[in-house]
Amino acid sequence: MSDNTPPDVPVPDYRPVERFWPYVDLPEQPTAEELAALHPELAEALFGKSNLPFSLSVEFSPFDGPDYPKALELARGAAEFRDLGAGNALRHRARFYPADAVKLRTLFEIVGRFDSTDVLIDDKPVPYARELWLPLVWFLIR
Repeated sequence: MSDNTPPDVPVPDYRPVERFWPYVDLPEQPTAEELAALHPELAEALFGKSNLPFSLSVEFSPFDGPDYPKALELARGAAEFRDLGAGNALRHRARFYPADAVKLRTLFEIVGRFDSTDVLIDDKPVPYARELWLPLVWFLIR
């Protein structure tokens, strides 16, 4: 018959210190800046649908040209502006509400010629956003 005794396990000479977290002073709730930096789809999944009105967002990459500072100035003048990513992956996102249709059109006239420019409806990519939704918003311009 075989011997069923367990093998000898060495016992350590020291006992580790019992600590739960090395970062004791972290707040339990996220700050306002952290909440604002959340991706819109993640924020909707965590907190439910927001009560924001209908919006169109223009998301574009930096480009070389004399129009870039003007485009950045117009984007920063939007109802909401944020930079996404860093370095070569940097993208600018500007949110406009229907009352700001003139500002939206002015920005899109500058950045719309680039294939990397995206138009988002309520922060979501929608088919035909450039071809259908933007011209519908242009009708709001008086």
